[in-house]
Amino acid sequence: MTRGKGSRTHHLALYAGSFDPITYGHLDVLRRARHMFDELVLGLGHNPDKIALFSFEERTEMARELVEEMLREEPDATPIRVERYQGLTVDFARKIGAAAIVRGIRNITDLATETQIAITNRQVANIETVFIVTGEQFAYTSSSLIRQVVALGGSLDRLKDIVPPLVLARMRQKRDDPNNPLSKLAEDAHID
Repeated sequence: MTRGKGSRTHHLALYAGSFDPITYGHLDVLRRARHMFDELVLGLGHNPDKIALFSFEERTEMARELVEEMLREEPDATPIRVERYQGLTVDFARKIGAAAIVRGIRNITDLATETQIAITNRQVANIETVFIVTGEQFAYTSSSLIRQVVALGGSLDRLKDIVPPLVLARMRQKRDDPNNPLSKLAEDAHID
């Protein structure tokens, strides 16, 4: 939390995730958060437990394009900037002066997991978490499932309601590239 104009407190929030790929559900949470904070940072982090579909650079580029589009649609709303980070989310949140971390909640399973993380973040870093429930049309949208659909040859056209056209086009490019991480993801899916 930083001081803004006059004596008013400026509330900056961090919406962090791997966003691999970024979905309409993520963008829905970002839009809702714009009405709650003075400034937002969409933080793209690295999750070592996940095989990445898109590189850090690719995810950052797509996120920036989609955020710029959002800012053009509502130019007077809360500003958003896109940043990448390595390491713990709470460390990055402190570095940028975030008053809170924003997390999207799709269902009761998310709530249980995210509550545990939020309590830990509060104890370890003294930072609060704000939960935003996604629109019901995105309640079962999952980047992990999208990566599996792409890797296992599912119809990309069926994903058009859950990922923006930009992301869909990039997923088509990945599928057509024989040297992409999708082949590893497909191999792992067949191990069971």
